Amino acid sequence: MLAFIGLILPNARIVHCRRDPMDNCTSCFMHNFSDALGYNADLTKLGQYYRQYDRLMRHWAKVVPLAIHDMPYEETVADLETRARGLIGFFGVKWDDACLHFHETERTVRTPSRWQVRQPIYSSSVERWKLYGDALDPLKAALGPLVHL
Repeated sequence: MLAFIGLILPNARIVHCRRDPMDNCTSCFMHNFSDALGYNADLTKLGQYYRQYDRLMRHWAKVVPLAIHDMPYEETVADLETRARGLIGFFGVKWDDACLHFHETERTVRTPSRWQVRQPIYSSSVERWKLYGDALDPLKAALGPLVHL
């Protein structure tokens, strides 16, 4: 939808959350999403969908005149304050230390990772895919050059 967003909201700012493709896809594979997202139940399809997402995001970054801020997951969990300050600066708003204490919020959360929102940042999900060994070979093959071994 970035082309459409660029047309109707030319001053929009986009946050692109990125994660290692193997970790991202493994996480999606482990969740029981709705049937509408059935591609995540097949490692090969999941890798193919991820490659298309990656191709599309690289395309939009070149052709859409929007400000896009990358938020790499691995860098964020390694140094939350630096990445959070960069994000807040991207939006041009004043820094608030509460950004570092997001897990203390009492707001309602309705996502598959709702329990994680209540925890401080942790790094145990970085390279988690390596725990599954050869079982993820179909995903590796489907992701092809996007796999960072």
